[in-house]
Amino acid sequence: MKQLGHREMEHEVTVSAPAAAVYRLIAEVENWPRIFPPTVHVGHIERSGQSERIRIWATANGEAKNWTSRRVLDPVALRIEFRQEVSTPPVAAMGGTWLIEPISDGECRVRLLHDFRAVDDDPGDLAWIEKAVDRNSRSELAALKANVEATTTGSADDLMLSFEDTVRIDGAAKDVYDFINEAQLWKERLPHVARVSLDEHTPGLQILEMETRTKDGSTHTTKSVRVCFPHSEIVYKQITLPALMTLHTGHWRLDSDGDGVTATSQHTVVINTANIAKILGADAGVAQAREFIRNALGSNSLATLGHAKEYAEGRR
Repeated sequence: MKQLGHREMEHEVTVSAPAAAVYRLIAEVENWPRIFPPTVHVGHIERSGQSERIRIWATANGEAKNWTSRRVLDPVALRIEFRQEVSTPPVAAMGGTWLIEPISDGECRVRLLHDFRAVDDDPGDLAWIEKAVDRNSRSELAALKANVEATTTGSADDLMLSFEDTVRIDGAAKDVYDFINEAQLWKERLPHVARVSLDEHTPGLQILEMETRTKDGSTHTTKSVRVCFPHSEIVYKQITLPALMTLHTGHWRLDSDGDGVTATSQHTVVINTANIAKILGADAGVAQAREFIRNALGSNSLATLGHAKEYAEGRR
């Protein structure tokens, strides 16, 4: 007999790629922020054989959430079972299975199964969870299909851009971290920030919205989810993007030694080809978009790190 308030859902998609390649992409959690729109960051807590514990930071119905899951991987059966170890209200329990079923050498069916309960079996919360699971599952499977098929054809290579900028700071990591963490003060502290709002209902999990000025004086609005690890790293993913990007993830990393801090800003971007001509002109292509994005993001990152350096070195 099914438990009161217990729900089960199943979603599936057919992918034009070998089943083993699809399994590997799902199994390697470091791929998730790049592939799955709701996922901001995933970190391993422990691994033992085919079992592992991971912590996931993601959005659900527009809200930032985090939880710990245990996974059992079966690369022979192409099956991954997952179960939330510590769920976030209103979720009381959540688990499920990824099943990758070969159709032919170059095609497979991906099935994503979920089972879940709400805290106190509350009907309103259960409806909220159902909506989140349905939205995220559809989004994840569509993104998985698009990413895997683009990767296997090679068409994704030119559209993805990853780079980093580094600044050496003669100061304390805590002071550099505080400057980057306290983004609510960036309008006063950073000349390229025209407007900013920061929400942090859960410590270390932020939603940052800001209006940024570009060199030509125009502004654009972005919204990011940030995961903060004092005083070493802040990882983020934009959930409202500039027109030239379909993906933007990154991190601020601080590496301390006896003499100071090496501060690094890293970006991974996927170019939105549909908007290149509108933003950069009819003659522009992917190469021009790559150069424009690299310069724009790099300039802002180096400006932020430069002001963080001035702040931290002024506090020594």
